[in-house]
Amino acid sequence: MQLENYALGEWVKGQGQARPLINAVTGETIASSDSTGLDFAQMAHFARNVGGPALRAMTFHQRALMLKALAKYLMEHKAEFYGLSTATGATKRDSWIDIDGGISTLFVYSSKGRRELPDQTFFIDGDPEQISRHGTFTGQHICVPLEGVAIHINAYNFPCWGMLEKLAPTLLAGVPAIVKPATSTSYLTELMFKRMVDSKLLPAGAIQLVCGGVGNLFDSLTCQDSIAFTGSAVTAQKLIQHPRVISQSVRFTAETDSLNCSILGPDAKPGSEEFNLYIKEVVQEMSVKAGQKCTAIRRCIVPNAYSDAVAEAIQKELGQLVVGHPEDKNVAMGPLASLDQRSEVRERVQELQTEAELVFGNPDTVEAIGADAEKGAFVSPMLLRSPNPLDSDKPHSVEAFGPVSTLMSYDNLEEAIALAKRGEGSLAGSIVSYDDNAVRELVLGTAAYHGRLVLINRDCAKESTGHGSPLPHLIHGGPGRAGGGEEMGGIRGVMHYMQRCALQGSPKTISHTTAKWMNGARQVNDDVHPFRKRFSQLEVGDTLVTEKRTITLEDIENFAHLSGDHFYAHMDQAAAEANPFFEGRVAHGYFLVSAAAGLFVQPDPGPVLANYGLDNLRFTQPVYPGDAIQVRLTCKQKTPRSDQDYGEIRWDVDVTNQEGESVAAYDVLTMVAN
Repeated sequence: MQLENYALGEWVKGQGQARPLINAVTGETIASSDSTGLDFAQMAHFARNVGGPALRAMTFHQRALMLKALAKYLMEHKAEFYGLSTATGATKRDSWIDIDGGISTLFVYSSKGRRELPDQTFFIDGDPEQISRHGTFTGQHICVPLEGVAIHINAYNFPCWGMLEKLAPTLLAGVPAIVKPATSTSYLTELMFKRMVDSKLLPAGAIQLVCGGVGNLFDSLTCQDSIAFTGSAVTAQKLIQHPRVISQSVRFTAETDSLNCSILGPDAKPGSEEFNLYIKEVVQEMSVKAGQKCTAIRRCIVPNAYSDAVAEAIQKELGQLVVGHPEDKNVAMGPLASLDQRSEVRERVQELQTEAELVFGNPDTVEAIGADAEKGAFVSPMLLRSPNPLDSDKPHSVEAFGPVSTLMSYDNLEEAIALAKRGEGSLAGSIVSYDDNAVRELVLGTAAYHGRLVLINRDCAKESTGHGSPLPHLIHGGPGRAGGGEEMGGIRGVMHYMQRCALQGSPKTISHTTAKWMNGARQVNDDVHPFRKRFSQLEVGDTLVTEKRTITLEDIENFAHLSGDHFYAHMDQAAAEANPFFEGRVAHGYFLVSAAAGLFVQPDPGPVLANYGLDNLRFTQPVYPGDAIQVRLTCKQKTPRSDQDYGEIRWDVDVTNQEGESVAAYDVLTMVAN
C-alpha cells in the first residue's frame, strides 16, 4: 500500500521511487511512501490564499469549537488508530499516550480558546500604555494571525500526538498548516489525517499532508510563514540555516532530543516513599515507547550513598520487564520503531560504554515474547553506570534513543546541579524528594537549563503525570541541546503563530479599532440606562454617570456590623490617625463597591441576567465620612457567547469623590440577554 499525500485539497500518490515502511514488530513491509511530483510552491500558495483567509474569517471561539468537534470525531475512530498503532511497536499504554493524548490536546485547546481568548479575530495583549502627559496619545498591543503557512515537521515516536500538539495551537491561531510526519511511522499519521479530512470540519486549505520529503518547499517560504520542527539537533541546525529561513526571518521553533535527567534528593533513602517513586519513574521512562521519548530519563543523578541501592533496585525491576509483541497483555515494552533505529541505539550504547559500565541488558540480544526478536526491532532495556560522571563526557553528550539510561552519583547538591547542567539544555528534568529546601535549591540551580521540571513526592505522586509527559497547558521545549524552542504552553503556543503589533494613537481611534473602551475614548450618554439595553443594542462607550452619595459615619458602622469587618482603620479614630495612610476613620473598600452598585444598578427585570465577577479592583484613595462618591459606568467590551442568546459585557467602573479624584476602579462582568 502506497501512502497518499493530501495536497491542494486532493489525495495524490507520489510519482517516484516509493520508500518501503516496515512493521516494527514483524519486520515486514507494511506500506510505502513518496512525495515526488508534488508542487510544494503551489501547496504553500494554496494554504496562504485559501486556507488562511477561511481560518482568519473565524473568531477564536469558532475555531475552538471546530477543534472540539474534530476531537470528538477522532474519538469515534479511535479503535481504528489503535489497531494500526501496534505496527509502530506501541503497546496499548504507548498508543494511549499517542492517540488519546493527542486528541485530548485538541480538547484542551478548545477549552482554553473559549475561556482565555475573545470571540474576535484578534487578541488584545495587555492594558493600554499611557504615553503622553494628558492621555491624548496612548499605546496598545494587539496580536493578529500570521498570513502565511505553518510547516510542521514531526518525529517518528508519536505519529498522532506529535501532529495534533502542533495543529491545535496553529489552527486556533487561525493559521493553515502543512504537516510532514517522520516517514517511518507516517502510515499511522496518514490514517488519522484521512479521518480529519473525512470529517469535513476544517475549511479547504487549512491542512495538507506530505508523506515523504519536502522537496523545495523551503524555497518558497515568506516572512509570514513559520516552521515547527521536532527531531534531531543535527537536522534542526540544517533547517534553520536554510537561506530562505535566514533571509525572510522565518519563525523557527525546534524541539530536539535531549539528555534529560532525574535527580534523587539526599533525603530519599532506600525504603522511603520517594526512593520507591524514583525507581518506578526511571523504569517507566525506560519502557514507555521503548524509551523513544524526547523527554525520557537518560541520566539518573543520585546520592553517592544510595548509588548501589538504586542500581540494584532498577536492575530488579528491569529484570521483571517483559519485552515482546505489543498485543500480548503481559508485555510491558514493545520494539523500537524501526530496524534502523535499533542499529542506531546499538551504536550509541557502544559509545557510552567507552566511559560507562553496562550493568544491565545486552545491546545485541533480547528475548521477545510472541515475536521474532531479530526480524522485529526489539532491543533489551539497558542500564549503564558512570564511575566518574563529573570528569566524563559521553554520558552527557551521547544519547541512545531507546530504553537506555546511565546512572551517576553526587556527593552534595552543588555536584547534582553541576551534573544536571552538563546536559547543556534539556526538555524535561525531574526531582524526587520530600525535602522542600533541597528541591528549592535544585530548582533554582537547574531551571535555566530546562524547559520543564517535574517535582515528585508522596503528596502528588498519585495524580502526577510523571517525568516524561508533556501537557498542553505547559510549554514543551527547552534551551540549548533541547532546541531552544517552545511548543504548546496553553495560549503561549497560540501566540507563536500570531504577530504582535504595537498601536499608537488617540484613545478614541485605538478604542474603535480594538472594540475595547479605554480612558479618553468616546463616551455616549443618552436617556436610556445601559442596563435597559440588550446585548445587541449596547455599544462600546455607552456610559452612565450617576448621582452622588455622601458617605456617613453611620454607613461605616452599619457595614462593619453587617459584614463583621471591624478593622481598626474603620472603627478606631485614634488608631486610624496613627496609620500613615489615613487621617482618621475610613470607609470599607468593599462598602464603596456595594455603594457604587447601589448608584448604578437599574433594579427592574431586564436584559441584565447576572453579575459574575469583578476584575482588577483597586482602591486608590481613602474615603472619609462626609465625602461624596459618584460612579461612571462605561461599556468597555462586548463578548458574544457562541450559540447562546446572551453575551458578556465588561463594564469599566470608576468611583470618584467630590474632588473628582478616583477612589476605586474596577471591571464589572455581566451576562446580558440578546
